[in-house]
Amino acid sequence: MGTIHIDLFATLDLVGQAPGDPEEDPDGFPFGGWQAPVWDETVDRHVGAGMQNMDALLLGRKTYDIFAAFWPDQADGADGEIAALLNGVPKYVASRGTPNLTWAGSTHLGPDLVSAVRELRDRHEHIHVIGSLNLVQTLLRERLFDRLDLWIFPLVLGVGKKVFDGGTVPANLVLLEPPVTSPKGAVLLRYGLGAGVPGAGDMRREDRGVGSG
Repeated sequence: MGTIHIDLFATLDLVGQAPGDPEEDPDGFPFGGWQAPVWDETVDRHVGAGMQNMDALLLGRKTYDIFAAFWPDQADGADGEIAALLNGVPKYVASRGTPNLTWAGSTHLGPDLVSAVRELRDRHEHIHVIGSLNLVQTLLRERLFDRLDLWIFPLVLGVGKKVFDGGTVPANLVLLEPPVTSPKGAVLLRYGLGAGVPGAGDMRREDRGVGSG
């Protein structure tokens, strides 16, 4: 069975809306493109390395439209290697409407999104979801992911769509490797979906060295 990777960029208060540019997802959001000033070579290198195993791309409609308007024209640019990867893999689009799929290799998933995504796991080894916050809420709610690669940038915006916003259910996550830090203060956290749901304990126990106050 294939692995579903969720790749997200977020601020310290977990806003994930419109990191790339001001027109990406304005919708009353004044900080479009917030990621640009805190991006650096370390982030760039690890983002690229994290996508090398991708053999399918799963996107929400809005993110798909942004990617489809950009990446087909980047084959000969500085991002040519990433462009070749994104342009070459099959693209699957989650949308309630009838999107215009102009990007080569694109397929619109049917109305039963959960079943369609489960079928993708039988056809591909490494399916990556990039951005696509609305789609991510469904995947979180259905526990339909295996890995969450979350970049946290040293910014607090106070407004905007958040990574965990209406789609979460209780879940345990397992840190897969030590965090990566960048010179400009970004932190990469790579988690796997763990078994079960969070438990509870008593931090006042004497053997934890925590008094009752």
